[in-house]
Amino acid sequence: MDEVDYCRDPSDVRVIPGAAHALTEMRAAGWLAILITNQSGIGRGRITLSEYEAVHAEFARQLENQLDAVFFCPDLPSMASTRRKPEPGMIFEAMQQFAIDQSRSWMIGDKVADVQCGINADLRTILVRTGYGSTYEGPKPDFVAETVVDALSIIVSQDRRIAPTVQNFA
Repeated sequence: MDEVDYCRDPSDVRVIPGAAHALTEMRAAGWLAILITNQSGIGRGRITLSEYEAVHAEFARQLENQLDAVFFCPDLPSMASTRRKPEPGMIFEAMQQFAIDQSRSWMIGDKVADVQCGINADLRTILVRTGYGSTYEGPKPDFVAETVVDALSIIVSQDRRIAPTVQNFA
Protein backbone atom coordinates (compact mmCIF):
# COMPACT_ATOMS: atom_id res chain seq x y z
CA MET A 1 0.00 0.00 0.00
CA ASP A 2 1.21 3.53 -0.64
CA GLU A 3 2.26 5.11 2.64
CA VAL A 4 -0.23 7.43 4.33
CA ASP A 5 0.73 8.61 7.81
CA TYR A 6 -1.91 7.33 10.27
CA CYS A 7 -4.31 6.47 7.49
CA ARG A 8 -7.85 6.92 8.75
CA ASP A 9 -9.76 7.45 5.50
CA PRO A 10 -10.49 4.44 3.26
CA SER A 11 -10.37 6.71 0.20
CA ASP A 12 -6.63 7.18 0.85
CA VAL A 13 -5.90 3.45 0.45
CA ARG A 14 -3.89 2.63 -2.69
CA VAL A 15 -2.65 -0.93 -3.04
CA ILE A 16 0.50 -1.42 -5.11
CA PRO A 17 -0.56 -2.39 -8.67
CA GLY A 18 -0.30 -6.13 -9.24
CA ALA A 19 -0.25 -7.03 -5.53
CA ALA A 20 -3.67 -8.71 -5.53
CA HIS A 21 -2.77 -10.86 -8.54
CA ALA A 22 0.62 -11.83 -7.04
CA LEU A 23 -1.02 -12.80 -3.75
CA THR A 24 -3.66 -14.84 -5.59
CA GLU A 25 -0.91 -16.79 -7.35
CA MET A 26 1.06 -17.32 -4.14
CA ARG A 27 -1.97 -18.54 -2.23
CA ALA A 28 -2.87 -20.88 -5.11
CA ALA A 29 0.64 -22.33 -4.73
CA GLY A 30 -0.08 -23.07 -1.06
CA TRP A 31 1.36 -20.03 0.65
CA LEU A 32 -0.39 -18.07 3.40
CA ALA A 33 -0.53 -14.29 3.27
CA ILE A 34 -0.56 -12.79 6.75
CA LEU A 35 -0.30 -9.10 7.54
CA ILE A 36 1.65 -8.11 10.67
CA THR A 37 1.17 -4.41 11.38
CA ASN A 38 1.88 -1.84 14.07
CA GLN A 39 -1.03 0.54 14.52
CA SER A 40 0.15 2.95 17.19
CA GLY A 41 -2.23 5.57 15.78
CA ILE A 42 -4.94 3.75 17.72
CA GLY A 43 -2.93 3.88 20.94
CA ARG A 44 -2.08 7.53 20.32
CA GLY A 45 -5.74 8.43 19.77
CA ARG A 46 -5.00 9.63 16.22
CA ILE A 47 -7.33 7.06 14.67
CA THR A 48 -10.15 5.04 16.17
CA LEU A 49 -10.49 1.29 16.02
CA SER A 50 -13.50 1.70 13.71
CA GLU A 51 -11.46 3.98 11.38
CA TYR A 52 -8.66 1.37 11.32
CA GLU A 53 -11.20 -1.35 10.54
CA ALA A 54 -12.70 0.71 7.69
CA VAL A 55 -9.24 1.36 6.22
CA HIS A 56 -8.35 -2.32 6.57
CA ALA A 57 -11.64 -3.35 4.90
CA GLU A 58 -10.77 -1.17 1.89
CA PHE A 59 -7.22 -2.53 1.85
CA ALA A 60 -8.59 -6.10 1.88
CA ARG A 61 -11.08 -5.24 -0.87
CA GLN A 62 -8.33 -3.83 -3.10
CA LEU A 63 -6.27 -6.97 -2.40
CA GLU A 64 -9.29 -9.01 -3.51
CA ASN A 65 -9.45 -10.52 -0.01
CA GLN A 66 -6.18 -12.41 -0.50
CA LEU A 67 -5.05 -12.11 3.13
CA ASP A 68 -5.41 -15.17 5.33
CA ALA A 69 -5.11 -13.19 8.56
CA VAL A 70 -4.18 -9.83 10.03
CA PHE A 71 -2.40 -9.31 13.33
CA PHE A 72 -2.18 -5.71 14.52
CA CYS A 73 -0.68 -4.05 17.55
CA PRO A 74 -2.00 -0.70 18.81
CA ASP A 75 0.75 -0.37 21.44
CA LEU A 76 2.76 2.84 21.63
CA PRO A 77 6.48 2.70 20.85
CA SER A 78 7.21 3.69 24.46
CA MET A 79 5.35 0.66 25.85
CA ALA A 80 7.11 -2.59 26.69
CA SER A 81 5.47 -4.95 24.20
CA THR A 82 6.34 -8.37 22.83
CA ARG A 83 3.84 -7.82 20.00
CA ARG A 84 4.94 -4.47 18.61
CA LYS A 85 7.43 -4.79 15.77
CA PRO A 86 10.42 -5.15 15.87
CA GLU A 87 9.50 -7.68 18.55
CA PRO A 88 8.31 -10.92 16.90
CA GLY A 89 5.29 -11.66 19.08
CA MET A 90 2.67 -11.28 16.34
CA ILE A 91 4.71 -13.51 14.03
CA PHE A 92 4.90 -16.21 16.69
CA GLU A 93 1.13 -15.91 17.28
CA ALA A 94 0.51 -16.40 13.54
CA MET A 95 2.90 -19.35 13.39
CA GLN A 96 1.13 -21.06 16.26
CA GLN A 97 -2.39 -20.31 15.02
CA PHE A 98 -1.69 -21.52 11.47
CA ALA A 99 0.97 -24.20 12.16
CA ILE A 100 3.43 -22.30 9.96
CA ASP A 101 6.81 -23.74 9.06
CA GLN A 102 9.26 -21.10 10.29
CA SER A 103 12.04 -22.38 8.04
CA ARG A 104 9.99 -21.53 4.93
CA SER A 105 8.60 -18.22 6.18
CA TRP A 106 9.43 -14.68 5.11
CA MET A 107 8.95 -11.13 6.34
CA ILE A 108 8.41 -8.37 3.78
CA GLY A 109 8.42 -4.73 4.79
CA ASP A 110 9.61 -1.20 4.15
CA LYS A 111 10.78 -0.17 7.63
CA VAL A 112 13.61 -0.99 9.99
CA ALA A 113 11.03 -2.47 12.40
CA ASP A 114 9.83 -4.88 9.68
CA VAL A 115 13.27 -6.17 8.75
CA GLN A 116 14.37 -6.37 12.38
CA CYS A 117 11.15 -8.19 13.30
CA GLY A 118 11.85 -10.79 10.62
CA ILE A 119 15.41 -11.17 11.85
CA ASN A 120 14.18 -11.48 15.45
CA ALA A 121 11.78 -14.25 14.35
CA ASP A 122 14.57 -16.00 12.41
CA LEU A 123 12.83 -15.49 9.06
CA ARG A 124 14.25 -14.53 5.70
CA THR A 125 13.62 -10.85 5.06
CA ILE A 126 12.83 -8.69 2.06
CA LEU A 127 12.99 -4.92 2.10
CA VAL A 128 10.67 -3.22 -0.39
CA ARG A 129 11.69 0.19 -1.71
CA THR A 130 8.14 1.58 -1.70
CA GLY A 131 6.94 3.75 1.19
CA TYR A 132 9.62 4.23 3.84
CA GLY A 133 11.86 1.72 2.06
CA SER A 134 13.01 4.37 -0.40
CA THR A 135 15.23 5.88 2.33
CA TYR A 136 15.93 2.72 4.32
CA GLU A 137 18.96 2.59 6.59
CA GLY A 138 18.98 -0.35 8.94
CA PRO A 139 19.82 -4.01 9.35
CA LYS A 140 20.72 -5.80 6.15
CA PRO A 141 17.76 -7.73 4.70
CA ASP A 142 18.28 -10.96 2.80
CA PHE A 143 16.83 -9.38 -0.35
CA VAL A 144 15.76 -5.97 -1.61
CA ALA A 145 12.83 -5.55 -4.03
CA GLU A 146 11.32 -2.51 -5.67
CA THR A 147 7.73 -3.46 -4.77
CA VAL A 148 5.80 -6.11 -2.89
CA VAL A 149 5.04 -7.76 -6.25
CA ASP A 150 8.78 -8.20 -6.82
CA ALA A 151 9.17 -9.44 -3.24
CA LEU A 152 6.51 -12.11 -3.76
CA SER A 153 8.33 -13.16 -6.93
CA ILE A 154 11.52 -13.61 -4.91
CA ILE A 155 9.74 -15.88 -2.47
CA VAL A 156 8.34 -18.07 -5.23
CA SER A 157 11.69 -18.25 -7.01
CA GLN A 158 13.56 -19.08 -3.80
CA ASP A 159 11.03 -21.73 -2.92
CA ARG A 160 11.77 -23.34 -6.28
CA ARG A 161 15.50 -22.78 -5.74
CA ILE A 162 15.73 -20.54 -8.82
CA ALA A 163 17.87 -17.43 -8.61
CA PRO A 164 15.74 -14.27 -8.16
CA THR A 165 15.63 -11.57 -10.79
CA VAL A 166 16.13 -8.76 -8.29
CA GLN A 167 19.21 -7.81 -6.32
CA ASN A 168 20.24 -10.35 -3.67
CA PHE A 169 22.09 -9.05 -0.62
CA ALA A 170 22.38 -12.41 1.14
